[in-house]
Amino acid sequence: MSPVFFTDRDLGKVFPGVLAEAGISVESHHEHFSEMAPDEEWLANIGKREWFAISHDRKIRYKPNERDAVMHFGVGLFILIGKVSTKALALNFVNTYGKILGFIENHERPFIAKIYMPSGSSLKTPDSRPGRVEMYLSYDKWDENQ
Repeated sequence: MSPVFFTDRDLGKVFPGVLAEAGISVESHHEHFSEMAPDEEWLANIGKREWFAISHDRKIRYKPNERDAVMHFGVGLFILIGKVSTKALALNFVNTYGKILGFIENHERPFIAKIYMPSGSSLKTPDSRPGRVEMYLSYDKWDENQ
């Protein structure tokens, strides 16, 4: 069964639209929650549904309440890294999808991982090369610090 990806509100409607056009199973924040829903609320909900989360909010991994919610609710969270347009982030996700699936196969939830743009990418030069996926925080590493 293909994984379902949930896009955080910071990714708007363009990002999930690009993923859907590529045949990736995607659910958007605006389809399920109010704009003001706290991150802990949607993290709990998608954890129950066993969806994977995608966000461009780099600070979520540094906020103890949100980082802990990822771990407590069993979420696999992918943080998109790059100062590029939302569409470029989405295209990179599509191009990196094979590596993302490999990462999911090899790592148990919960986790926080980062998805990077390919080296040398920019907003003005779309790139079809895949980016890279790296573990940021596994449950075991998080649990060591509790």
